[in-house]
Amino acid sequence: MLSNIQAKLLIVDDLPENLLALEALIKREDRMVYKALSADEALSLLLQHEFAMAILDVQMPGMNGFELAEMMRGTEKTKNIPIVFVSAAGRELNYAFKGYESGAVDFLHKPLDIHAVKSKVNVFVDLYRQSKAMKQQVEALERSRREQEALLKQLQSTQLELEQAVRMRDDFMSIVAHEVRTPLNGLILETQLRKMHLARDNAAAFTLDKMHAMVDRDERQIKSLIRLIEDMLDVSRIRTGKLSIRPSRFDLSALVRNLLQNFAPQIDAAESSVTLDAETPVEGNWDEFRIEQVISNLLTNALRYGAKSPIAVKVYSEGDQARVEVRDQGIGIGEENQKRIFQQFERVTAKHAVAGLGLGLFISEQIVTAHGGTITVESRIGEGALFRVCLPL
Repeated sequence: MLSNIQAKLLIVDDLPENLLALEALIKREDRMVYKALSADEALSLLLQHEFAMAILDVQMPGMNGFELAEMMRGTEKTKNIPIVFVSAAGRELNYAFKGYESGAVDFLHKPLDIHAVKSKVNVFVDLYRQSKAMKQQVEALERSRREQEALLKQLQSTQLELEQAVRMRDDFMSIVAHEVRTPLNGLILETQLRKMHLARDNAAAFTLDKMHAMVDRDERQIKSLIRLIEDMLDVSRIRTGKLSIRPSRFDLSALVRNLLQNFAPQIDAAESSVTLDAETPVEGNWDEFRIEQVISNLLTNALRYGAKSPIAVKVYSEGDQARVEVRDQGIGIGEENQKRIFQQFERVTAKHAVAGLGLGLFISEQIVTAHGGTITVESRIGEGALFRVCLPL
């Protein structure tokens, strides 16, 4: 509503009684009238407020109305304020012409015509309000345009994220289908082979040594399936903020030493070797199961990408941190991939197919971060990789 826009009016006259009379004439509830007894006082008010119009007396001591008008026209803030001059001098002095030359929009002679004054003030106030309302509408349209642009960018970004999520889902399902099929196919073939031997009453196929071999093969396939399922469950826990950390005090050196003993079959199968540098105990409060999971992931990757080269593991403390380093001499990781490998479903491209969902390093980083630590990699193509886990003591 235009009436909601407050209009400020400035009246300048060196006689207080003239100011009071003019104020009484033009004042209304939706207007504010500011009075000045001199040009200097008027300039001070003009710098403080935005006026819908100014009514200036021509004849004032010091700076007269014409000079004040010229100053207003030369100032950016006040140059567009409509100016109406009033004067008690006779028409023969041609003040009106000089007033228009000074930038006035109207000239009134005293004694003032009450209806003319009210009418002219109403016109300029209405023009000011319309201009103000239009400016507000333009500003509102501009804000709306910016908001729509921001919303469009957000929608485009969301669309890209959704498309990426769909691609990740499809890739994930493809990887899961492939990885789950491998141990399942092994189990199915073993089961069919045993059924065939049983159907033929071939007891020789079930000697103690052969049964041990069957059980070992089954156990490897089942462990592979369990690991895939646990990785998927861990990702779900991370996404929902339910990855549990249960700290207890233990020796990190002892944990890694025991873990390497358990890894002996995998190390032999990879035709590799592992050396351990962990001469002194490194004790702290961490989740033993989760930290073992992190080191297992790093060892598995070192064996997978190590190109049958020796692997070096080091456990030590430095300052207020415990550190575990796993170094291989394998294919290495390019600088452009060193951040990507910590994302979900990302794996270093190798010449041969590699097993796994590409979740190990993502899960490991989340576990280490939950402990208040960091996991980093230093690597160059063809020169192997060094993964370093830092945990607060």
